[in-house]
Amino acid sequence: MSNLTKLEFVALDITGNNYLSWVLDAEIHLDAKGLGETIKEGNEASTQDKAKAIIFLRHHLHEGLKTEYLIVKDPQILWANLKERYDH
Repeated sequence: MSNLTKLEFVALDITGNNYLSWVLDAEIHLDAKGLGETIKEGNEASTQDKAKAIIFLRHHLHEGLKTEYLIVKDPQILWANLKERYDH
């Protein structure tokens, strides 16, 4: 099933080959939306901002990654998990 809405940038591939460019794009877009703090450790972002950020991040993930991280609802935890997995 294809995404019905246009992506702002290329989704993170399950192989992680585009991780570095994805991270930069995601950070810039989250900052532009006023959601940059939501991915920082120890942030005090509102529940609403965290929800907006996780929706945005999940929208830019490969379908396999969406499934794998299905129960992660905190954008900072998702961000840290992806960093641990792909940032070598």
